[in-house]
Amino acid sequence: MDFSDADHARISDAIQTAEKRTSGEIVCVLAQTSSDYSHVPVVWGAVAALAAPWPLMALTNLSVQRIFIAQIAVFVALTLLLSLPAIRLLLVPRSVLRARAHRAAVEQFYTRGLSRKVERNAILIYVSLAEHYARIVADEGIAAKAQQAEWQAAIDTLIAHARADRVPDGFVAAVGLCADVLARHYPPGPNANLLPNRLYVI
Repeated sequence: MDFSDADHARISDAIQTAEKRTSGEIVCVLAQTSSDYSHVPVVWGAVAALAAPWPLMALTNLSVQRIFIAQIAVFVALTLLLSLPAIRLLLVPRSVLRARAHRAAVEQFYTRGLSRKVERNAILIYVSLAEHYARIVADEGIAAKAQQAEWQAAIDTLIAHARADRVPDGFVAAVGLCADVLARHYPPGPNANLLPNRLYVI
């Protein structure tokens, strides 16, 4: 999904407006995918290649050499076919998709420097399109005061807008809802707005 300059500007403005209400920090990240899952086609190709000789030995009179060649062909052809992104994702269990997306969200939290705030009151709003995943990662300061349920409205908004193919609108709305939570626990004060007010697309 391509975001226009206007979309980026709207999200940046929403973050800037939100952070005037709180000493907390908000950073937004949009990922096309949280992992390339490159191992998945190889695993399925290898399993199929290992199984291929048995029906060939039972149903044909092919030589061992030809069966071996067929085995290699099955592995290569299936691996290439399953490497197509749309097919590859269908082979990954939902639990694995969510685990990879969650790990990527936490990695982005630290990569973007959100843990450097003295008050530990920064949050990351993370969306991964391929996994259909949205998450708010909160630093330990705000996490001790605000339960995960308080972020649920923002997550639900992100997911609803993503399903309607309106991800930029989802980020703008989610930023406002997250600001409500942050403002309750961390009103405006010093050391605010130390991080860039922007959407990172990875």
